[in-house]
Amino acid sequence: MRCNPSPRTARIARIARIACIAALALVFAPAAARSQEHQHGAPAVGSAHFPVACNATAQVRMHTAVAMLHSFWFPEARRALEAVAAADPGCGIAWWGIALTHFGNPLAGSGPEAQARAAAAAARAVSIGARDARDSAYIAAVSTLVRDHATVPVRQRMLAYEDALQAIVAAYPDDDEAKIFHALAIVANAPPTDRTYARQHAAAQVLTALYARMPQHPGLAHYLIHAFDAPSLAHHALDAARQYAAIAPDAPHALHMPSHTFTRLGYWDESIATNRRSADAEPIRGAKAHPMDYLVYAYLQQGREDAARAVVEELGATDEQDYLAGTLGSYNGRAMRARLALELDDWEAAMSLPAPDDPPSIAAISHFTRALGAARAGDLAGAQTANAVLDSTVARLAAAGDAYWAHTVGAQHRAVSAWIAHLEGRHADALRLAAGAAEAEDEMEKHPVTPGPLIPARELYADILALHGQHAQALAQYEAVMTKEPNRLRTLHGAARAALAAGDRDAAARHYKAISALVHPESTHPAAAAAVAFARGAARG
Repeated sequence: MRCNPSPRTARIARIARIACIAALALVFAPAAARSQEHQHGAPAVGSAHFPVACNATAQVRMHTAVAMLHSFWFPEARRALEAVAAADPGCGIAWWGIALTHFGNPLAGSGPEAQARAAAAAARAVSIGARDARDSAYIAAVSTLVRDHATVPVRQRMLAYEDALQAIVAAYPDDDEAKIFHALAIVANAPPTDRTYARQHAAAQVLTALYARMPQHPGLAHYLIHAFDAPSLAHHALDAARQYAAIAPDAPHALHMPSHTFTRLGYWDESIATNRRSADAEPIRGAKAHPMDYLVYAYLQQGREDAARAVVEELGATDEQDYLAGTLGSYNGRAMRARLALELDDWEAAMSLPAPDDPPSIAAISHFTRALGAARAGDLAGAQTANAVLDSTVARLAAAGDAYWAHTVGAQHRAVSAWIAHLEGRHADALRLAAGAAEAEDEMEKHPVTPGPLIPARELYADILALHGQHAQALAQYEAVMTKEPNRLRTLHGAARAALAAGDRDAAARHYKAISALVHPESTHPAAAAAVAFARGAARG
């Protein structure tokens, strides 16, 4: 279902949107109903079968705990696994799962404190031991994941963990859970520079076959969404995205995950619906920031500035770091504020964004936003100062061995440098730097933590081309952004204006029509007014 119709009149648009929202309610109703059915019993988290060599009570609890683990519902999974250990103190495999709950999302990473807790839980699993070889193999695998965590990079340990899981798959070919955890590791270890998505395809092949046989398994829907979380692949995940929330309606992350696919496809009504449910279901304030960032992004693409601003205000200050040692919650908490300024070209707000003393990958959000805001506002000295801080942040990331964020933030630094060159009158340098920033950003797939770049570097390149009067070239760059970020309002508005300036009225009509279908009927975004004005002018001939 897609709630972005292309009506011919504003009245039809309103009717279509109301009908589509009602249909969305029906899509999500089964999940709500199932959640209510489980209010007084076990949580509705789908079905996983994880046999262990423990007593009967521990075994029943283990199935539920592993289902929670597959939906990254780490606090509840940990409590369930502690109940497994309480039911059978000799069930060492329970501490395997507890270690994984502390390690957290393998695609997003966690801080040193969480890694230390994971290592302590793994050590306890080893100390208690296992009653059969399979349980022992799982304990050995998680021990590999956390061994020497203070000195060995997480990627090196993740690759070793993947090998350990592969060994379990080979030793126990009927163990579906081993195949599922192994597929997740394959996806998590996929290089962000590999645009063939070979690892994702390999994992998805395994997951798809199992999903056909076990449609209520939460990990299968979840990891298929992650496997296909790329612009050219997202359509393959649409069925899983529309089913996952109903499989595990009590798990907040399961309610959020469909929006990864909806964002890739530009399905903003669906993204808003599922992220709103996720944020409402999540009791941990820091964890709310992740679906809320996706929610803000979706609202902004519909020109719903007030709704986006209300979400930012709802979260409040983001100084608390209470989720995954602050890595995930703090990133999204900072990003949603930056988006509100950058998406709306509010350069004064951007250059005034607070810059707390965050870890460098998070601090970069504020430094980039402040630097770009100053440059776009014409404050050369302010832009130079903020961009120098951004450059030092790149150096800190590189020194820490964080190649992904060093590259990503390096592209942002280059994009700001282009605007500084423009302010200094070095126009050839400005265009060269802007093009280089776009190419650099395109070399890396986006991180799962974010719905998309704070503002695409290629979009900034298109902006600067337009300022230099190269409107046809600017149009081509805006349209290139849309292949990765469909139904993106700021991009569409830029494309429509560039098309008009280039004398390409057919392209302008196409993009203004897309804007009319995209924006909320009550949007006051300038793109909405421009689309109406263009349509009226076209009607007059």
